[in-house]
Amino acid sequence: MENGGYAEEHGDGSARSSLVFLGTGCSSSVPYPTCLIRPSPSPCAVCIQSLSLPPELNPNYRCNTSLLIDYCSDECEHKYIIIDVGKTFREQVLRWFTRHEIPQIDSVILTHEHADAILGLDDIRLVQPFSPTNDIDPMPIYLTQHSMESIATKFPYLVPRKLKDGEEVRRVAQLEYRIIESDCEKPFTVSGLQFTPLPVMHGEDYLSLGFLFGEKSRIAYISDVSRFPETTEYVISKSGVGQVDLLIIDCLYKVRSHNTHLCFPQTLHAIKRIFPKRALLVGMTHDFDHHEDNLVLAEWSRREGIPVQLAHDGLKIRLDL
Repeated sequence: MENGGYAEEHGDGSARSSLVFLGTGCSSSVPYPTCLIRPSPSPCAVCIQSLSLPPELNPNYRCNTSLLIDYCSDECEHKYIIIDVGKTFREQVLRWFTRHEIPQIDSVILTHEHADAILGLDDIRLVQPFSPTNDIDPMPIYLTQHSMESIATKFPYLVPRKLKDGEEVRRVAQLEYRIIESDCEKPFTVSGLQFTPLPVMHGEDYLSLGFLFGEKSRIAYISDVSRFPETTEYVISKSGVGQVDLLIIDCLYKVRSHNTHLCFPQTLHAIKRIFPKRALLVGMTHDFDHHEDNLVLAEWSRREGIPVQLAHDGLKIRLDL
């Protein structure tokens, strides 16, 4: 599944749809600035290495976790759906949209309202048609009511409202918010593709969403999770509703634990319970070296019978949805 190459395509070469990993890192991204501005007696090798090559050639360079879905319908019409637009969204557009010939964004889905998921909302205007008077069709943003309320506070100028007398029109991203529910029983459709919400705990005081999508290939995407509620795990597990073809799952640290994210041992344990046909890890810190740890995972995969690897920024997987 991983042969050391970078930005290679995997999956079914004849498939019409694809997934592009725009980012696979944690909120702070990799390289981690502290390693570079305040190096310890033993500088972090991953952060040093991540600056030694251009990002497109270096799988240890990781932007905020984000997935682009290039969905080709039965009518052969392509729609481009992004899950999360975090702090590094502009960088991801510059880096990967040209390389993977992504001409536009049709819809955005948000997992939650933390900075690494939403702070790129302002930069959506960079991929919208230019209009100094905002005379363009707004882009649909699918999110929970809680996320909507948070965005209205953080970005009041991105929430549609009537201008007051004398107030100037300012060019900003044109967005149309569509509320979804944190309920596995309430799917919703985005640009022709159906998504099932997968509520998960992101710390015991906070609910985040993953998503299940695809009929020909069932994909479960869960980027921010510390614990799976039983109902959510049942929907995506082999012993429940049915085995998913690909599980994309959170994995923050390699050795340490964390109160709001799964880490390496917990992630592997969750993969064994869910038992997907294949799994890719995202959300990694500088704890992980892409090449070395994928060798470790290759051995684990042979032993457990579940192919698992670290994803990397720019990875493209062709499949039918």
